[in-house]
Amino acid sequence: MPRLAKGLVRGDDGLTRCAWCAGAPDYIAYHDREWGQPVRDDFRLFEKICLEGFQSGLSWLTILRKREGFRNAFVGFDYHRIARFNQRSVERLLADASIVRHRGKIESTIHNARQAIELEGEHGSLSAFFWQYVPPKSERPRRVTHGALKSLAKTSTSTALSKELKRRGWSFVGPTTIYAFMQAMGLVNDHLEGCFIRDRIAQPLRA
Repeated sequence: MPRLAKGLVRGDDGLTRCAWCAGAPDYIAYHDREWGQPVRDDFRLFEKICLEGFQSGLSWLTILRKREGFRNAFVGFDYHRIARFNQRSVERLLADASIVRHRGKIESTIHNARQAIELEGEHGSLSAFFWQYVPPKSERPRRVTHGALKSLAKTSTSTALSKELKRRGWSFVGPTTIYAFMQAMGLVNDHLEGCFIRDRIAQPLRA
């Protein structure tokens, strides 16, 4: 059997995957079913950008294992409802062990929900806003390899989106966080060449 390129791993099922998902069934399921699949649902987009903020300083596996707790605590990431949360809501969330209890990140989620409503009003949906930021081909590597991705922790497009969100008052949306959001939501396809999922994902198209 040929040797795998760096950054790839072959599972017990014989399928070749991005190596970052190896070692935990939760990660493998997330890699195979979600990561990099184009998402246009507004609540899922808002959920992911918030959870990327909560991940700061933690592993994504920690957040993934608490995701149902987050969904319950933040009413399915319906930003219209979250925008109505108040200080009593913050205190309730700080006592909820099913989520990451970080006051700044909780308050940021509530604040960002209010900004999301404004974006929806301007663009018709969060999806329409975010999908304007599919990067041009000139920004993408010719081949998505382990080495190529090492230089893509942030990009010109993720920096531009980060700056626009910050200009609008969003928080916990730095360019590295935003690039991780873009990868997960399918604005870019960063499954490595050789990963069995890569060719199953259609190339992202602007909204």
